[in-house]
Amino acid sequence: MPKTFYTEHDIQDLAAHGVTALDVNDEVVLTDLAREKALNLGIKLVRSAGAPATRPGSASTSKDEVVAKVKAAVIARLGNGIDPVLLEAVITRVVAQIK
Repeated sequence: MPKTFYTEHDIQDLAAHGVTALDVNDEVVLTDLAREKALNLGIKLVRSAGAPATRPGSASTSKDEVVAKVKAAVIARLGNGIDPVLLEAVITRVVAQIK
């Protein structure tokens, strides 16, 4: 599976779009400057110790964490051309339907 790399610029863009948490697992690589920028901007780096990332909808993942992770993934994939307020509203509505 390909790895996802984040630079300082990527973290700045995520923060500008309201991302507050970023799932960091064995498939995600942050540069040293990206990690420092995330901490300075208050982006929580969520890491599961030695285990695969928690699947959205599992009992140990809160709905807020799922929203943050999905939002971060969409922005990382599609870039800055997304309305962050609309994106969060859509994701929140979808996650609310998860039982």
